[in-house]
Amino acid sequence: MDTQVVEAVETARRQVAALHAELTRYELVVWTAGNVSARVPGADLMVIKPSGVSYDELGPDKMVVTDLDGELADGPWAASCAGLKPSSDTAAHAYVYRHMPQVGGVVHTHSTYATAWAARREPIPCVLTMMGDEFGGEVPVGPFALIGDDSIGRGIVETLAGSRSPAVLMANHGVFAIGADARAAVKAAVMCEEVARTVHIARQLGEPVPIPPELVDSLYNRYQNVYGQ
Repeated sequence: MDTQVVEAVETARRQVAALHAELTRYELVVWTAGNVSARVPGADLMVIKPSGVSYDELGPDKMVVTDLDGELADGPWAASCAGLKPSSDTAAHAYVYRHMPQVGGVVHTHSTYATAWAARREPIPCVLTMMGDEFGGEVPVGPFALIGDDSIGRGIVETLAGSRSPAVLMANHGVFAIGADARAAVKAAVMCEEVARTVHIARQLGEPVPIPPELVDSLYNRYQNVYGQ
């Protein structure tokens, strides 16, 4: 196997293992739920968390490597993750990578406030400048889909294809977030939970006021193209 591909896989395994600690740090997951995956640059491969393994046991050697159909991939990493099954959401992640070539990372969480909105099958309305910046509008709701095949992946792709949002609330399930890389996808998941919580609290005080679409466009364009270093 090409040395550059092997190095890219090992780099991705280290990154994905480290990013799982961000999910627990921001309290987006409980027990063994949730997952982060990353596309391997230069190869039709992805790295994803194993199924049912405790977060405090997730080192780089535990990260599972699959092809973009979700099947275990052969390589020098196989011995270190022998006996580990990839996440039950692998088919969904793989579908996203196959159909959204701009995506380099996918994250799934059941974070409390965002999942509460998903349980109601209600989009999070764009009533915060942070939402205009990060999501370019509301956080949309995707269709109900069962785990086990690529149905969830199809719902993610179909919903986000018509949205600037990097996150989708899958009905009665939870959050799926995407990004140019795995770190960006984790950020989207963190921000999704933050706005879900804030808008929920705002609703306890009264009806939040939506930001006009033209101002959302201005916020989004500035944040995405001007803000930061």
